Amino acid sequence: QVQLVVTGGGLVQPGDSLRLSCAASGSTLDNYAMGWFRQPQGKAREFVVIWSRRGNTIVYTESVKGRFTISRDNAKNTAYLQMNSLKPEDTAVYYCAARFAVDGSYYDGHAAYTYWGQGTQVTVSS
Repeated sequence: QVQLVVTGGGLVQPGDSLRLSCAASGSTLDNYAMGWFRQPQGKAREFVVIWSRRGNTIVYTESVKGRFTISRDNAKNTAYLQMNSLKPEDTAVYYCAARFAVDGSYYDGHAAYTYWGQGTQVTVSS
């Protein structure tokens, strides 16, 4: 199984950038379909971006297209979420998640994921 540790949140102003990291241990991320999710206070958890194992398919939620980008460093077994042009509505706790996969499936429902990082608060406010 894989363990995920999320870092990189913080308080920023509108228009700023942040990069979140999801460091994995115990197994290589190549074996997992993954996603970044977020949960605004008092609201349901929603997907931000999801991708199939090895990243052959990547799906961004509409509200972050053109602003957020995922990347991965295989040597560090770490996935990243680069967030640019941040808006107040991006304020939420952000999580990375993983699900063991043997094919190119990807999942936009948070219930589909087995492993979760601990979450990091991102606050966008002037």
